[in-house]
Amino acid sequence: MKKVLCIIVIALSYYCTYAQTTAGKTAKNAFIITRMAEKFHIQPKPLNDSFSAYLFNAVLLHLDEERMFFTTEDITAFLPSRLTLDQEVLQQKTTFLELLAARYEARLEQADTMIAGICKQPFNFSMNEKITVAENTSYPANAIAMRSKLGKVMKASALAELLQHKEFLSLTSLQQKKYTDSIEPFLRHKVQSLFQRSIHTILQSPGGVPLYTGNEYCKAIALYYDPHTEYFPATEKEEFDSELGADRLVFGFGLKEDDKEGVRIRELRPGSPAYKSGQLNAGDKIESIQWADRQPVDVTSAGIEEVSKILSESNHEEATITVKKEDGTTRQVKMVKEKMETEEDVSKVKSFVLKGSKSIGYISLPAFYTDYQANSDVKGCANDVAKEIIKLKKENIDGLILDIRYNGGGSMQEAVELAGIFIDAGPVEMIKDKSVKVATLKDMNRGTIYDGPLLLMINGYSASASEMVAGTLQDYNRAIIMGSPSYGKATAQIVLPLDTTISLNNHLENIHADSYIKITVSQLYRISGKTAQFTGVVPDVILPDALDADPKREADARFALQPNTIDANKYYQPLPLLPISNLQAEATKDVQASAYFHKLNKYIATSKQETKQQTDISLKLADIVEKYNSAHKESVPEEDTAVSAFVIYNNSFEKQRLQADSRLTSMNAAWKDYMQKDAYLKIAYNLLVMMHN
Repeated sequence: MKKVLCIIVIALSYYCTYAQTTAGKTAKNAFIITRMAEKFHIQPKPLNDSFSAYLFNAVLLHLDEERMFFTTEDITAFLPSRLTLDQEVLQQKTTFLELLAARYEARLEQADTMIAGICKQPFNFSMNEKITVAENTSYPANAIAMRSKLGKVMKASALAELLQHKEFLSLTSLQQKKYTDSIEPFLRHKVQSLFQRSIHTILQSPGGVPLYTGNEYCKAIALYYDPHTEYFPATEKEEFDSELGADRLVFGFGLKEDDKEGVRIRELRPGSPAYKSGQLNAGDKIESIQWADRQPVDVTSAGIEEVSKILSESNHEEATITVKKEDGTTRQVKMVKEKMETEEDVSKVKSFVLKGSKSIGYISLPAFYTDYQANSDVKGCANDVAKEIIKLKKENIDGLILDIRYNGGGSMQEAVELAGIFIDAGPVEMIKDKSVKVATLKDMNRGTIYDGPLLLMINGYSASASEMVAGTLQDYNRAIIMGSPSYGKATAQIVLPLDTTISLNNHLENIHADSYIKITVSQLYRISGKTAQFTGVVPDVILPDALDADPKREADARFALQPNTIDANKYYQPLPLLPISNLQAEATKDVQASAYFHKLNKYIATSKQETKQQTDISLKLADIVEKYNSAHKESVPEEDTAVSAFVIYNNSFEKQRLQADSRLTSMNAAWKDYMQKDAYLKIAYNLLVMMHN
């Protein structure tokens, strides 16, 4: 017995020492983040009581967003640090960090035990039970209240899972009751697994709870400066690099944790199956994965490790990946892994010809990319777009549509090159860092590759480099911009090792560190002196957007940098105004006559009304079904079934490629089918035809 007690004492002593050491490293990293922000950030902030109050609330929210684990007793214990965290950071103290990690670990272990106990009894979906607004927005008072809230949240999760069963929704009320009773054990087991898995992921994470807590603490500090300044532990950087590796068969997308649960696509690799599908974008949430001849696996609440493991199960079978777009629509995308193409003549950009009363070229650019390792400067997306334009010009097109919807940006140099395809040499964008001097980004190449009628499609998810291209072409009167106001991000970031001694002039790619920071170092301005920051690029022709139902643009983000203006570039010479006076009226007529947009507008109006006020959440099956049916009467429309004014064709070069590859042919057919049902593309085509006439 004495030997056992001795082992326990030694283990506890080791754990305490480890926790203190980890807290010390976190405190040092936290301090360095604030010093690097002071040195490099475009608008550094002071560390004061406001910072302390923010960090206190933010780290608690990062660790326990649903307010299920911490109790009011814990919050009371934390409160003495609420307005002193600025001093803890500056003095590299660990008092709050050690208390936070210890309490968090204890509550997670307690919750794990509670969940197992809760799931020993069947869920009763017939009783009148609710998660009240007060309950939903506050911490449980004690362990008893914590167990009650956990049970309710798990029950709500089980009901949400039940609604994913399509056969259930087609049944009568009596049949639904019988179906629910029969499937309840499965739902309960699944919810238990989901909740315990999320807890175990933290408890068993590398470095344990102290390191996990410390990382969330540092992430919260970085986000205080603006929404795009982020802290990266080395493990996340390594994970990201391995996901996009080229030495194996890949789908070609990286993953990132969703803010709430599950994973989202972090980035598409140009030329990969994911990129060539034309239906995936950064930000898409992965809902399920289905390998050929197998049942789909629900991954709505799975972590990166679990999703990666499922995606690695096969290298040669076809997978159907269901994703939810950021506007609420869902898509099923079929893909097979590939080794990455390396031949220069394989285009990474897709183009089509829309043939009706006029032949209009269409190019989709879902993401900006460049090849930083290339020896030449013609490896990026601008060069690939230029290649597609040359192919389309051989088809005698009368106009061109460039689709950069959902394109979250990327290389600024590629944006400059892309704008230069359509304008003669001249200023494209202006950039300003912490110094007073303003630098001008220029298109240095004389002439254009395409000088015909041009329309850019954007939406609320078009950001950064996409906004730069749209703003430039609008300022030059070179293109019609159609869609909804863009995201509103006009800042630039750089990833730096967490090291205060570095300089931006160092060869940073050769510096390796335990942690990194992506930091906002400059602001971008249009050549007119305006900025897309906050307001975004406002289209010449504005159309309804599902994003209007629940705005999530830059202006809606906490700590987004405020916009300002600078003097216009004195060498900027716009082209004559485009004849666009009647285009908005014409587009409005199309919207009013469209069943798709009629349904979309109803969804937007209903959603805006619902988001105005919080309500209690019923846990009674009948109430849940009624609410679901009501909500889906006004859901985001998936497709426009109206007849198009055009038929979609491939260019001659692409036709030859498709004849030699059955998989490409299948993907091409799916892409064309999606385009044919795109209500926005139909209006874009009509506007270009109208301009040409």
